Amino acid sequence: MMIGKINLFNFKSLFILNTFALIVTSYIFSNYIFIAIFILFFLISSYATKHGLKIITQFRLFQNIRNIGPAIHFNKKNTPTTGGLFIIIPFLILLLLLSIKFYTIKILLIFFCIFGFFIIGLLDDYLSIKNKRNTGLKSNEKLILQSLISIIFILLAFARGYINPLIMISNGWGIDTNIMILPVSFFTLVGLSNAVNLTDGLDGLASGCSAIVFYGLGTEILLKGQQELIIFSVLCYSMSGLCLGFLNFNRYPAKIFMGDTGSLSIGAILGSISILTNSFFTLFIFSGIFIMESLSVIIQVGYFKITKKLFNSGKRIFLMAPLHHHFELQGIREAKIVENFWKINICLVIFGIVLKINL
Repeated sequence: MMIGKINLFNFKSLFILNTFALIVTSYIFSNYIFIAIFILFFLISSYATKHGLKIITQFRLFQNIRNIGPAIHFNKKNTPTTGGLFIIIPFLILLLLLSIKFYTIKILLIFFCIFGFFIIGLLDDYLSIKNKRNTGLKSNEKLILQSLISIIFILLAFARGYINPLIMISNGWGIDTNIMILPVSFFTLVGLSNAVNLTDGLDGLASGCSAIVFYGLGTEILLKGQQELIIFSVLCYSMSGLCLGFLNFNRYPAKIFMGDTGSLSIGAILGSISILTNSFFTLFIFSGIFIMESLSVIIQVGYFKITKKLFNSGKRIFLMAPLHHHFELQGIREAKIVENFWKINICLVIFGIVLKINL
């Protein structure tokens, strides 16, 4: 995936770039199922979102906006939400079909994990809409449910020997984490789920970055050269297509939001696949935008609490967290922030793949 000086990097640019990258990938690995699955699920997501948008509008499933957010976001009030349905449901169906065809426990475990996070997100969105406020489940309630599903998934996978405690940095070098692979896996799964959720604050930001990261993860898995892992590349490329199909309606100005139904599940898909394919290191690089957004919240909250305790007056490092709101309050246009974050994410994927090849 290459990027030069582009004045306007929009949905079409990202779609063309992703498609070209997948054509090249399919050619290099002599397997055109990758580009086929990407295009198929792009079309499925586009069709489902286009027609599902009408249903969501009829049921008045509209987004509520936080009072403490940037003032310009009040214009987004009553935008249809829970659009993650049109990303995650097709993916869950694919998982079921693959598990029937290949009868693999790994795929069933991923299905259990993603279905769990999907239900949490859907419940959160439902309560938010019902109570007419921006929050549904309380933070601790959401974390407890996420933790419960993650622990069950990780323990079952570990018991069957699906989690390798040797985290591979390159084909010839790794870090033996031993039993510490369990908390590493837990923080990867729960952390990424919440990181994507935090990133989903601007039109097209989370869906665009997710499409890029899924391409990178799918390609990194192929570079491992392990035949039994190819199915996970297929899953990644299908998700890249699903995210881009949704992005066509989620780009600025968004006609629909994915809600927690989508964002929590997308992060869980990334985390669960990386755990089962031992792709922790490169996914950490690919997910730089998600991690940066999370860290900005952690730093902001931590600094505020420390300064309040020391000086009886809380101070902030950023104008607002997550980081994308900081740039918004600096006067940078929403579409420009998203465009720049996409470009950074593409560079991170290029860097991660080059590192994987050369290490």
